[in-house]
Amino acid sequence: MSAPMEVVVCSDSAGQLWNCAVFELHSGTNLLSYRGGNTSARSLAILNGEHLLGAQLGKNYINVWEIQRKDQLQQKIVCPGIVTCLTGSPNGLYLLAGIAESIYLWEVSTGSLLAVLNRHYQDLTCLRFTDDSSHFISGGKDNLALVWSICSVLQADPSQTPEPRHVWARHSLPITDIHCGLMGPQARVATASLDQTVKLWEISSGEILLSVLFDVGILSVTFDPCEYSMFCGGSDGNIFQVALCGTNLQRDKSFQTDREGNQVFKGHRNLVTCLSVSMDGTLLLSGSHDETVKLWDIQSKQCVRTVNHKGSVTNAFIMPAPANMFQPDSRPTVGLPRFTRHLNTSEPGEGGETGGVSLRLGLHLQGTEDSYLEKAGRLHALMCAATDKSVFGNGENTKVRVAELEDEVKKLKKINKDLYEFSTQILTKQH
Repeated sequence: MSAPMEVVVCSDSAGQLWNCAVFELHSGTNLLSYRGGNTSARSLAILNGEHLLGAQLGKNYINVWEIQRKDQLQQKIVCPGIVTCLTGSPNGLYLLAGIAESIYLWEVSTGSLLAVLNRHYQDLTCLRFTDDSSHFISGGKDNLALVWSICSVLQADPSQTPEPRHVWARHSLPITDIHCGLMGPQARVATASLDQTVKLWEISSGEILLSVLFDVGILSVTFDPCEYSMFCGGSDGNIFQVALCGTNLQRDKSFQTDREGNQVFKGHRNLVTCLSVSMDGTLLLSGSHDETVKLWDIQSKQCVRTVNHKGSVTNAFIMPAPANMFQPDSRPTVGLPRFTRHLNTSEPGEGGETGGVSLRLGLHLQGTEDSYLEKAGRLHALMCAATDKSVFGNGENTKVRVAELEDEVKKLKKINKDLYEFSTQILTKQH
């Protein structure tokens, strides 16, 4: 069986020739052009391999094309405000949009707005799903990166505010990009920031694994498929390759070129805002404010192709071509409904088909028995207890030590909560 065809999807701020275009990765042939408007940064998404979505630059709507019908806009999704970032879940079930400091989550099949998350206190800059669609990560100008479990968000009691699984607050300036590796909830996540650092995290534990300091602000980040290297796009036009399998890897380090894989790609003349690696890990794609998209051979660090644009490149990524992208007569298996702008709306014409049933996981269990997440948490606690027993024995000293640690955790949680509320009050007063 032959390997899937890989294509480059890109857009720029001008939108003079097209909104976004599709190029063949290896030959550079222009295969498709989608016309109408122009798309903002971090806001171009493929939904279920059948629709192309792009948030209109500076406007409060999302342009929608059927992926094989390039010349005509099929739909516009009107949003409550200007969309600053956009992504669809890999399984095609959900659509996420960042609007001001809020995250909007829609169900694609019905168009229903399932949740509005207000945990950030400044504008969103990027949103990313894990490859299994079980979690998503949000980054904002408030310097925070938050990890959300879809299961927790959808099972939440409507009277309670969903909370993120992890709050990553190690950056000191706005988050500019997020890249999520493979393996779902076991994945590693890279966050780039204007504070001149890129940090590597583990979703399962929430722990930081690596922090790399550069001489310039970092605008984009990605991994190769095997996660041997991390590529970081700088504000000076350079692309930095960071080896993740070095022999002397420390958790906090400054970037320096060496023979272990830490190298620099030179060629762009302005901010590098987009990075993506081919499926075989041999080619690196980069987009820049110098109005070019470049393709690099990773091993030689040489630029093998440059595609000129009419404006700053806002989106550029490599992906396998969907099966019906080049079949003009094909149609999506299910058309997109009208997307609602309000939670639990019942207005005629505001949302999907009337008479539909909206299911919310876990609400039927309220007040009668534990939810799925509570059962999972209790099972995890039992497993940890069993591990403690097998390792430390079942003596009285172990029980005393566990009680001391639990008290310490409670104290630390209270201190952390108090500090966060205090800092939030100060920051909100300034705005």
